[in-house]
Amino acid sequence: MKPTSGVPTPATPATPAGGNPPAAPVPLCDIQAQYRGLKDEIDAAVLRVLGSGQAILGPEVAAFEQETAAFCGAAHGVGCGSGTDALVLALHALGIGPGDEVIVPPFTFFATVSAVCRVGATPVFADIDPLTFNIDPNLIEAKVTPKTRAIIPVHLFGQCCDMDAIWDVAEEHRLHVVEDAAQSFGSEYAGKRCGTLGAVACLSFYPTKNLGAMGDAGLVTTNDPAVDKKLRALRVHGSEVKYYHKFIGYNMRLDAVHAAVLRVKLPHVGNWLAARETAARRYDALIEASNLHGFMRRPVAKPNRRHTFNQYVVRVPVGHRDALVKYLKESGVGVEVYYPLSLHQQECFKFLGHRTGDFPTSEEAAGGVLALPIFPEITEAQQQRVTEVCAAYLRQSVRRGRVTDATTAANEVRSPRRGLLDRRGTQKQDEPRILRESAARLASGCRLRLSPPSRGCEYTQSHNPE
Repeated sequence: MKPTSGVPTPATPATPAGGNPPAAPVPLCDIQAQYRGLKDEIDAAVLRVLGSGQAILGPEVAAFEQETAAFCGAAHGVGCGSGTDALVLALHALGIGPGDEVIVPPFTFFATVSAVCRVGATPVFADIDPLTFNIDPNLIEAKVTPKTRAIIPVHLFGQCCDMDAIWDVAEEHRLHVVEDAAQSFGSEYAGKRCGTLGAVACLSFYPTKNLGAMGDAGLVTTNDPAVDKKLRALRVHGSEVKYYHKFIGYNMRLDAVHAAVLRVKLPHVGNWLAARETAARRYDALIEASNLHGFMRRPVAKPNRRHTFNQYVVRVPVGHRDALVKYLKESGVGVEVYYPLSLHQQECFKFLGHRTGDFPTSEEAAGGVLALPIFPEITEAQQQRVTEVCAAYLRQSVRRGRVTDATTAANEVRSPRRGLLDRRGTQKQDEPRILRESAARLASGCRLRLSPPSRGCEYTQSHNPE
């Protein structure tokens, strides 16, 4: 789940001394483009709700729940106020509370872990896979104790976790599996969409998600009718009959206007997901063609999964990440860091007693990741601009002597079990050579030029390496 309440607008770069106008800013995500494409339908849906007099829950929400659960392949869907609400409701509905432990990754959005604390349970961290950033199933079983009640696999950035391996542990120890699918609407594992891969699944419809509302909105999916019934009571103060309260619940209802807008958007999700995947492949090609691949590790999509790229997250050497983020922002390119600090290092979780070094893979990821602009409407020219700015940063670093063979740390992703790995998960062979070639070509003034779609990308020589 995204930690911000709005989409940051990149700064407009200043006009260079030569007098040429600056390149147009590239936003991290352009939700206005999506609205423009569906303006008439969305406006009509909002007016329909305003005219109905039913602002909270009601038939609009019920229809959205049914349609979205069907999209996921689940029997039931319960709308709520946010993805965070969905997590709290799901844990409570499963009876998880004080004295219980829940296994979670430390590299995720805050709500995954805060929800565990909010129901009175204790989060227990298991480190992540260095390639996907998802929880490493090989590290889960060692965290199981007699108090463990559930595992929360977070399908981070648009890619599902290794659910077969997670279910092996869950079934052996009789644990609940609660999907945090906030960033992965429409993603698939072994041909099944997320939302049906656990006992319950928690979805977010924050405006920048694969399916986004006008504000905060969420959904819990399940195939269990008893869990569905309890979820519906918990979201309205624990009441199954108005003003008669069976549980101490919450005010976590879904507004009808958000449901109406989401219903307009849902039929378009398939096309939007395909556009995100196309944009991700284009970035892969641009990074390769511009010789950035020795400096910038691209996202790794595992077999048997559909990665929907809610974010396109790359990894660079720790010493370069913050400088590159600054350079991108100053150049008018939207960028964000998901996430700059592993949760076990957050001040509010000090009571858990962890220290720096306890979860090294998460800590290393937090020091090197950044998200490049991606959204269904992003153009090839915009992606070209993003890549050119990244290449310009690397050329600048070469000239200043900040890039040496030590920069191979960008791709030297270590695992305590598997040794040194490259982006494909195989043993690394000649990364210093790749980096030297990338740096040499960039230093010589080689730059990428946008070519006609049939020709892809090509190199041209530039006398000005910037």
